[in-house]
Amino acid sequence: QGGNNAGHTVVVDGKEYDFHLFPSGIINPKAISFIAQLKSYLPLYLLTGLKDWEKRLIISDRAHIVFDFHQAVDGLQEVQRQAQEGKNIGTTKKGIGPTYSSKAARTGLRICDLLSDFDEFSSRFKNLAQQYKSMFPTLEIDVEGQLKKLKGYAEKIRPMVRDGVYFMYEALHGSPKKILVEGANAALLDIDFGTYPFVTSSNCTVGGVCTGLGVPPQHVGDVYGVVKAYTTRVGIGAFPTEQINEIGDLLQSRGHEWGVTTGRKRRCGWLDLVILKYAHMINGFTALALTKLDILDVLDEIKIGVAYKLGGKRIPYFP
Repeated sequence: QGGNNAGHTVVVDGKEYDFHLFPSGIINPKAISFIAQLKSYLPLYLLTGLKDWEKRLIISDRAHIVFDFHQAVDGLQEVQRQAQEGKNIGTTKKGIGPTYSSKAARTGLRICDLLSDFDEFSSRFKNLAQQYKSMFPTLEIDVEGQLKKLKGYAEKIRPMVRDGVYFMYEALHGSPKKILVEGANAALLDIDFGTYPFVTSSNCTVGGVCTGLGVPPQHVGDVYGVVKAYTTRVGIGAFPTEQINEIGDLLQSRGHEWGVTTGRKRRCGWLDLVILKYAHMINGFTALALTKLDILDVLDEIKIGVAYKLGGKRIPYFP
């Protein structure tokens, strides 16, 4: 979920892969990878170093397309926020927010639009581009150049595109399969339940499995929460256990804490059990996968955030 704003680093057989849009399972030659109806950034074929990946990738016909002007607008909006409010959200400038805005305004374009009547697609693309140009007068869009590129992408991805809902229905009801849904971002970056407005534009809690894939709730089985042995955050927003000192520096350097997508240093601090419990309230974890415990090896003392106080009193919830 989300889009090419998230970065997952995967190391297999000593080789490192950085994924932004592809499911990590694309490395496994026995796995079928599926990009569902959230967002698709089209230059997929740029992927190198993997054999026959296009034979095991399926793209939902309902996936929204992130256009170049969405990415440009993302950057312009951040500049605007900085100028008006003195602070920005700290987005990855990958066009995710503007694409979700188009989706919610019902002016977005999906893979099914690209692959059907191209004249109709071109007309809607031009209208969308014009809307953004009227909002951001400095925005330059090479409409004809973009359309030519998009037509080329359409033919490259056509063999990979399927009806996503029917694909998932068959996967759930056909011969027994193991289905792993890979989430990106984090519970505290969820558009509804995160530290709004310093969040992403999608639901990165377990509910995203149902809304993103069209999977009925009764099919959601085990839910694994992945949590580091300390807390990190990219970009601005509340962070009560943050250590702006040598502890924070140590966690940052030993843990190689910088964003895969942006290269920005992650802010680091002690493990915050209040937000972990909060994430569990929303997601109902079956189990927790605790990572990076070895980063704490060199510390004589480890601290953990156990409660929040509001008006001098302990509170039993995440405010």
